[in-house]
Amino acid sequence: MFEGTRSALAGIWQTLGGAPEWLGRLTITGEGDLPSVFAVSDLAGASVGAACLAVAELIDTRRGGHPQASVDRRLASFWFGSSIRPQGWKLPPAWDPVAGDYPAADGWIRLHTNAPHHRAAALAVLGVPAERERVAQAVAGWTANALEDAIVQHGGCAAAMRSTAAWAAHPQGQAVAETPLLLTEHSAPGPAPRWTIPAAAPLQGVRVLDLTRVLAGPVATRFLAGFGAEVLRIDPPGWDEPGVVPDVVLGKSCARLDLRQQTDRIIWEDLLSQADVLVHGYRPGALAGLGLDTARRRDLCPGLVDVSLDAYGWSGPWQGRRGFDSLVQMSSGIAEAGMRRMGRDRPTPLPVQALDHATGYLMAAAVVRGLTGRLATGAGCTVRASLAGTAALLSSLPVGDQVALAPETPDDLAFAAEATAWGPARRVRPPCGVEGASMHWERPATALGSAAAAWMA
Repeated sequence: MFEGTRSALAGIWQTLGGAPEWLGRLTITGEGDLPSVFAVSDLAGASVGAACLAVAELIDTRRGGHPQASVDRRLASFWFGSSIRPQGWKLPPAWDPVAGDYPAADGWIRLHTNAPHHRAAALAVLGVPAERERVAQAVAGWTANALEDAIVQHGGCAAAMRSTAAWAAHPQGQAVAETPLLLTEHSAPGPAPRWTIPAAAPLQGVRVLDLTRVLAGPVATRFLAGFGAEVLRIDPPGWDEPGVVPDVVLGKSCARLDLRQQTDRIIWEDLLSQADVLVHGYRPGALAGLGLDTARRRDLCPGLVDVSLDAYGWSGPWQGRRGFDSLVQMSSGIAEAGMRRMGRDRPTPLPVQALDHATGYLMAAAVVRGLTGRLATGAGCTVRASLAGTAALLSSLPVGDQVALAPETPDDLAFAAEATAWGPARRVRPPCGVEGASMHWERPATALGSAAAAWMA
């Protein structure tokens, strides 16, 4: 049973550099599948399971005992949607009114306009106000590829729908196919870490500086907080993600700094010098442009576990291109395959933003394996992931006979209510655990910018 999940897990674990014997120490439960022409629930179970297995390995490195890990792929599938269930209040809409799929003159294109500057870029190219009907009329006068190019060149985000064959023939698709799922480089040894790896909270004492936005990076750091890490998220002034923040800031402190200002940049550098882990999702070159390139970060914090992601990969003509899960699904053939195989007349994406969530858990697994390596050798590491790489992984997974997931019940939710900054909520029960170290979060979800830019202790 769960052959698809185990096969996907084996590939992920090999990419992470994990020893094969650890694969037998993960128990998989939870039947059923999210409705898709792709093996989304297998990807969910495998990526969450890999992160949890990495935690078990970390505990074993310091304490021994070969602890068993477990993942419930049904609960993992729910977490790939959303973990939070508001009680008496509602989450804001996840999408800007202009965002979505539009028919162009020769195919389909998706506009991603959730960020105000991305919406402004798309509307400037189209020459229309933020009215969906006017946008649709304007898009119809463009070919999909030409409009994609124009919006991207204007600083916006868009993706023409391509087939899997067209993506395989595209220079960027070829670059992704030739690149490992995770790119890892090890650095020179730093000072001995101070972590004690307590069995019940194995990441206690690990400081994680979180410089991420929707959605993969915040998923990674939420996982780390669930096993005891101190996570400090830094956002620029004015930035918000109202549709997803309550879901992803669980367990974190959230502060604001403007890294373009020297005084704030000095504060951030001091925070990094005291950190163990940096997780970031800025476009390649963005931190370097602020004087914070890889060498500078390593100077500030020898032994740093530095994990980052981008949308379309770290080589090829689209390296550094702005992108999000829904856009990568369009570019890489996922949305077209869903439309074609389901007999639909419009792009059919995955039922959840699986590329974001899976990449987040891959990043979390890379962080924990980096911590394990640091304990063993003192050396830090730099790891790079991409949404396009995860799309390639998902597209490679075999799809067997699928059975619908059993509907969510009250028993799937944690008993205690969470006092979030927006109102009471309940969470879906954690999707994984390690023997003696169940996932739990000490802090409820709080608003961005609600804490000081400082470590707790």
